[in-house]
Amino acid sequence: MRSAAVTPEGDRIRWVELPGQEPPRVYVHGLGATSPAYFTEVAVDPRLAGRRSLLIDLLGHGLSDRPAHFDYTLESHADALADALTAAGVSAAEVIAHSMGGSVAVVLASRHPHLVSGLVLIDANLDPVPRTPGSSGSSGIAACSEAEFVTGGGWEEVRDRVGPHWWSTMRLAGREALYRSAFHLTRGTTPTLRELLLDLKIPRTFLFPESDGPLPGADALTEAGVSVVALPDCGHNIMLDNPEAFTAATAAALAPHD
Repeated sequence: MRSAAVTPEGDRIRWVELPGQEPPRVYVHGLGATSPAYFTEVAVDPRLAGRRSLLIDLLGHGLSDRPAHFDYTLESHADALADALTAAGVSAAEVIAHSMGGSVAVVLASRHPHLVSGLVLIDANLDPVPRTPGSSGSSGIAACSEAEFVTGGGWEEVRDRVGPHWWSTMRLAGREALYRSAFHLTRGTTPTLRELLLDLKIPRTFLFPESDGPLPGADALTEAGVSVVALPDCGHNIMLDNPEAFTAATAAALAPHD
């Protein structure tokens, strides 16, 4: 495990690093998750192995520190991730990022373009999300106030709602980190994440579950050069539900093109 300080107070982002050739690949998890748990199986698959690979945990999540003073906006997540990658000597990385991690990766590529040479986004959030009490994920978490979530029982309600698999990693996140990350994910960015993605000039692939039906805005994404790929037999956690299809699609997305 490796780490780098990413705040003035010395809070550290941590990652598991697999040795290999440059340019590197960076794997970024979603809300309440951790990259080693979600990506190790696919990162070591022969079709993706052989590159220097950083399975990195965003601040507030997994192996990384959980400062209560950090605001956990998408922009702050991206800047902290940029500091960690810079400390690791990473540049021009291929970034493979899931859900909220995909949103952070879009902001990273927009704000720190020298760090990112390509994106594979896995069912990432591109638009603001309505805050709905009782819903799973960011929508339900952000439907209450921070005080209600942290000390008023909201955290326990989410624990009981999300189920044992997600909770196994969500319980590692700081309560403030989880709430603020969810809140700012539902809010999105200005310009929107979708607009930022459309404006990027690097190779971009968007993977989503075929069972969700047509991806909203897919035509505009395709026209802007984003490869939109529907994958079968999976839900939101594509790399866990169907690692074979995920690995094949990601390897194809990252293959050199003339």
